[in-house]
Amino acid sequence: MAPTPINGANLPAFVNQTINIKVRSRAQNATIYGLIVTGPKGVSKSKTSTEEYVIKWKPTENEVNDHFPICFISEARDRNGRGYQSELRCVTVDVGRHDTTVTCSETTMKVEVEKTYLIRRFEDSLHLNDFQDSSCNLTTRSNSTHLVAVMSLNTCGTLIDEDDDNIIFKNEITSADTNGVISRQHDVEIAFSCAYPKVTNLTLGFTHKNPYAFTEKGFGAFTFQFEFFESERFRTQVTSSTYPVEVYLKQMMFMQIEATTSIPSTELFVESCRATPYDNPNSRISYTIIQNGCVKDNTVQIYPSSRTQFRFGMEAFEFIGAHEQVYITCSVILCESGVSGTRCSQGCVTGNNRRKREAVAETSSHFISQGPLHLVKTSDSQASGLSLNMGLNIVFIVGCLLACGVVIYRSRRSNAKYQPLPTSETD
Repeated sequence: MAPTPINGANLPAFVNQTINIKVRSRAQNATIYGLIVTGPKGVSKSKTSTEEYVIKWKPTENEVNDHFPICFISEARDRNGRGYQSELRCVTVDVGRHDTTVTCSETTMKVEVEKTYLIRRFEDSLHLNDFQDSSCNLTTRSNSTHLVAVMSLNTCGTLIDEDDDNIIFKNEITSADTNGVISRQHDVEIAFSCAYPKVTNLTLGFTHKNPYAFTEKGFGAFTFQFEFFESERFRTQVTSSTYPVEVYLKQMMFMQIEATTSIPSTELFVESCRATPYDNPNSRISYTIIQNGCVKDNTVQIYPSSRTQFRFGMEAFEFIGAHEQVYITCSVILCESGVSGTRCSQGCVTGNNRRKREAVAETSSHFISQGPLHLVKTSDSQASGLSLNMGLNIVFIVGCLLACGVVIYRSRRSNAKYQPLPTSETD
């Protein structure tokens, strides 16, 4: 029965990526109770329902460019205990790899993937993490033989992670359904990354963050926009083309988070805000501004706003001066107005007083950020008024003279070729 592959089918598989073969059987006047499987070393099976099993196998580098038969027979038993077997069915698994090259520069990542049969099959649905930004479209630079994508280190949904020694920028090419709320299996997942040691200088071209767009069941499509403003009147937004934002110690900074949605009677709740030296909400180094809906910095001022806005200000703090640049990262939620038990209705909570999330009446928590901020030394210039002074360029100590590219197929290793970053000395 479908989706069981036909006898003699050829199935593509890739190094260090698990192939799943669904086998569904049905017997008249009998019950399916088992599946006999033969195949290469490491093949396994699991029962998912009374009629369905999944055969799993993860090829290694030793099996690349080879072909492996996997055969199976369903077993059934009637009320009298008599056993039956289906006809033998075999498929051939063809093992290959994605030929991928990652090039890391001081400001961009470039990934090139050879168009294999599987890539061509799903080419129209392939995308990066951010599939809504037209500049991140995979068709722009691709050619007849390779998928090609070039992106800045802070665009196209690139995520930032870190370890003790490196700042790591991650993205992936995937065929995941962009309209699906939940997706458990994708036919193509090619993760790639660039790692930059924290010990030398890296110059990044910073860009203003556009609104964050999300889609959730019950709320449809909605966006969050995080902006800096020049005064507590919130009339003049800091010009996006002049980031990073330059501030002075103890100067007031004015920020607004605004939600836009077609669903009426919604309200915005800001659960937490932190300052981090990298655009990474999970950064090990941070300064807490708001936590569990409670203000933690004594200079924070909350300003009147609508239900879908959150306006606040605070003094520029020493944490900014301790790092070459700082981002403000907040966790935000949308709720149905007037519904008791939602996170929005709880407000500031301490200890373990948080209630279970109301799945229908509120969205998941979403991290949004804006920045970077750069502290101007008073010896370099003098502050004037409360407006935010802007600079065009910033250098921060997280980068490297030689960038390392990594390609991962969901915890799998590849033979990707890497091109070293040209060396440039910085005084």
